[in-house]
Amino acid sequence: MSIWSKKSITQLLAEADDSEKGLKRTLTAWSLVALGIGAIIGAGLFVRTATAAAQNAGPSVTIGFIVAAIGCALAGLCYAELSSSIPISGSAYTYTYATMGELLAWIIGWDLILEYAVGAATVGIAWSEYLNNLLVNVLHTSPIPYEWSHSPFQTSADGVTGIINLPALFIVAVISLLLIKGTKESAFVNGIIVITKVAIVVMIIVFGWHFINPANHDVYIPPTSTYTDDSGVTHNFGGLMGILGAAGTVFFAFIGFDAVSTAAQETKNPKRDMPIGILGSLAICTILYILFAHVLTGVATVDDFRTGGKEASVAFAINKYMVGYKWLADFVTVAILAGFSSVILVMLLGQSRVFYSMGKDGLLPNMFSDLHPKFKTPYKANLIILVIVGLFAAFIPGDVVGDMTSIGTLFAFILVCISVIVLRKKEPDMPRQFKTPLVPIVPILGVLVCLSMIYGLGWTNWARLIGWLALGLIIYFGYSKKNSKLNNS
Repeated sequence: MSIWSKKSITQLLAEADDSEKGLKRTLTAWSLVALGIGAIIGAGLFVRTATAAAQNAGPSVTIGFIVAAIGCALAGLCYAELSSSIPISGSAYTYTYATMGELLAWIIGWDLILEYAVGAATVGIAWSEYLNNLLVNVLHTSPIPYEWSHSPFQTSADGVTGIINLPALFIVAVISLLLIKGTKESAFVNGIIVITKVAIVVMIIVFGWHFINPANHDVYIPPTSTYTDDSGVTHNFGGLMGILGAAGTVFFAFIGFDAVSTAAQETKNPKRDMPIGILGSLAICTILYILFAHVLTGVATVDDFRTGGKEASVAFAINKYMVGYKWLADFVTVAILAGFSSVILVMLLGQSRVFYSMGKDGLLPNMFSDLHPKFKTPYKANLIILVIVGLFAAFIPGDVVGDMTSIGTLFAFILVCISVIVLRKKEPDMPRQFKTPLVPIVPILGVLVCLSMIYGLGWTNWARLIGWLALGLIIYFGYSKKNSKLNNS
């Protein structure tokens, strides 16, 4: 039983043909661009922008967005090649199983929990923040008490310590149960949410531009210093390290672009359309993100994002500084709640698919691949995910889980970039609908940019990642290696 056993490309393609028959090539380049924009714009922009400005970079968070976008573009080109070559569920887990063996496939599958499950918890916490904003500023009722809407590791300005984040736990539970029943977004509803999210960003840029205070941008790249948040974690602020830290933080705002790469099998001309879809959606979102961050940091101050504007930062900035635009703050709050809900659904759905693939391979217990007799969904996996995500959402601060999501996803991107190089060497004749240009230069650059963002996230996040991977290795050698179907066929 070798920990380096690989799934053969022939076996994977047979699985793809068996499980994904009937897919028609109907998507165009512009369809992919729209898909990418809808997947990318979410909680990362509306929450993590203010966090990165407060903790890392001030106004130069805009440069952080550029660094994050470059890393995503390089990794995205690698995703495009792998998804067109190995068009089957499991994402980076499947690609790694085919190229670098079972142990690294397990590591990436375990790591993807940080992208999907912990990412869903991050959005759930953001949902909780905007729910309180809705109750206070839109419905003019009392907010949910601080202790019941924050983690035990958070303390308010007036000394109240959190107990449990009940709203975050609630939304995670509701959406998990909907997924078990098989409820999913219709194309129409999803289209409305996408249009609404883009409209919010554009309106904030257009209307907010007139309220920018030039004094807030006088020192665009703050001098190097440190900042300690209310959880007691110290961050590098200002200078190059602050920008890299901001890039790692706002990287969360780009998570979801890899959804474009998973549509390769349904694209009319993958060779031409995949890079247009990936790079086009990233380019449009990057421009919107830079303008959004420029306006937000120009309207409100860094101190605002460290104090009263820390939660529901966009609505706070509008209410405090953009006189006469309360209607926009109300619209933002309602629309963001709907948008966050759809993002949680997609992330929990993605996590269940990874668990389903790992359960079928024997790396997790078979129950992870059990389908509900009526709804035909992996309901046991969804229930376990509900517990995992619910615990993170209820008891861990949003800043912590957001950075864990970023570092986990960056690590996944690094392995995807390496997979392209390995597969070019091992399977040079394999049919590829799309080829990553300038291999190995592009994958190597992707690895280096992702590593620089991991470096910028600081040692506390490195320690969390190492601890998470160590726990995963214990499970692999204690259970998965002995039960692997590939090694025990």
